[in-house]
Amino acid sequence: MKLSKSFVPTLKEVPNDAVVASHVYMLRSGMIRMLSAGIYSFLPLGYKVIKKISQIIREEMDFIGGQEFHLPGLNPREIWEESNRVEAFGETMFHIKNRDYILAPTHEEIMTFHARNVVKSYKELPQIWYQIQTKFRNEARPRSGVIRGRQFLMKDSYSFDATWEGLDKSYELHDKAYRRIFDRCDLKYFIVGASSGAMGGTGSEEFMVQSDAGEDTVAYCKSCGYAANVEVAKSRINSIKYDEKSSELKEIYTPNVKSIDELCEYLKINESQCAKSRVYIHNEKPILVLMSGNDEVNEVKLEKILGGAVRPAHTEELKEITGADAGSIGPIGFKGRIISDNQLINANNMYSGANKNDFHIGGIDFKRDVIEIEYFDLRVVKSGEECPNCSCKLEVFSAIELGHIFKLGTKYSNSMGANFLDESGKENPLIMGSYGIGVERVMACFIEQHHDENGIIWDKTLAPFQIHLIGLNMKKQEVVDATEKIYSDFKTNGIDVLFDDRVDAQAGFKFKDADLLGMPIQIIVGDKKLKENKVEIKIRKTNERIEVIIDELQSKVKDLIS
Repeated sequence: MKLSKSFVPTLKEVPNDAVVASHVYMLRSGMIRMLSAGIYSFLPLGYKVIKKISQIIREEMDFIGGQEFHLPGLNPREIWEESNRVEAFGETMFHIKNRDYILAPTHEEIMTFHARNVVKSYKELPQIWYQIQTKFRNEARPRSGVIRGRQFLMKDSYSFDATWEGLDKSYELHDKAYRRIFDRCDLKYFIVGASSGAMGGTGSEEFMVQSDAGEDTVAYCKSCGYAANVEVAKSRINSIKYDEKSSELKEIYTPNVKSIDELCEYLKINESQCAKSRVYIHNEKPILVLMSGNDEVNEVKLEKILGGAVRPAHTEELKEITGADAGSIGPIGFKGRIISDNQLINANNMYSGANKNDFHIGGIDFKRDVIEIEYFDLRVVKSGEECPNCSCKLEVFSAIELGHIFKLGTKYSNSMGANFLDESGKENPLIMGSYGIGVERVMACFIEQHHDENGIIWDKTLAPFQIHLIGLNMKKQEVVDATEKIYSDFKTNGIDVLFDDRVDAQAGFKFKDADLLGMPIQIIVGDKKLKENKVEIKIRKTNERIEVIIDELQSKVKDLIS
């Protein structure tokens, strides 16, 4: 492809709205352009990469027996109401104006719809169906370029099995396929246990890359490899020590004290002596949640324990429920269910709110004073805490989710009536799995891991072109003739080459563009080296430069590529 005749609109400056490296370089290299917040057009250079990633995914999905579909992005709302996910997705689901149709954020329901109409016998199982299709989610705060958008390209696949052992096998096939896909795309990734969220199901894992651009937070142990999204992560941490003698309850005047830190300062006590109280609403009923000190409630863990969605009580609700505002709430006298993090098991001599503004209560003994309290793991894990599997310290950092695999079980087949007949003629629900990869995220994560201050550093697998041919001083006929001949020879030999044949662009500008675009091999043709019948090769990854005789160029490049 000749650059002079191509649409590759590179930028010198970093756009104001671009913060993460992948977003910066995808914009600067002319791979994408924003149409609206969270909605991007892929330009020719970027779309070449998307097609290469998609092809790798297709090859690996076909290898495990996947059959490719192409399902509509426009779905009847009524199908989604069968699984109750219109409500589960809430405002993130796009609705067409007449409300009869939605734009699909994923395709579990549609695949289940087709399966229930076609798959009737165990003899037709197992099945693996997949597609690479556009999805739509009304993200409240789209950011980081294509990492978090409102429209995105996703590979989603679905397995249908007759037995739970069959689901395990389908899940394992996808796990291995995902590893091969991400290995072929030269990504450094790790796998974490995760929450299934709105997808539902019995188990799931996320394939992730560490990145400051990530919106997920992960707890990771370098020693044993334990990894989990903080939504489900655990750590080994000792419970609050039980004092030998419990004090009597005492009400303490604490004017304008609202936070744990303020309470510790006012009473000259340690944070570990404080039980923070939070009120949540579950099934229209208030739940009091107790945490040690400044520990945060892990709301995903809380939802799993309570079985369904929860929300923090609104400010105006707190006074009605407890008699006090936030900062003065506690377990003594609270009318409703009380649950606590395991850190506080049977703790005594604790301080918490008195359910009366500007007052706290000291000397609380949970075993004595909060008789029906229940204990669970509710806390958000912190860096430096011990790994639950070994004695080493956990790291907590940001990460980008590349892919997610779910054991859905019978969640959708039960709600949508997707059944089959087993060997004895008995009707059973199809047992399902769901498996997704963010195609654009693969591209973004590659750039996050493979760039320098000058631009992208592609490898041969995902590079838009293998060669960036640079003609210096294209006003000279000898340079034109030499570069045209080299360009033609590469095309004849089946090597994809980007030819910077621009006449008016200066050498420095061409070199900067070449580093920005990041093709693996640059070939520089100038009149000085031509007099010696030579050209220069630059390896983008290492910046190594090699002079080579023109007659040996084709074989040398083939060696470098291989």
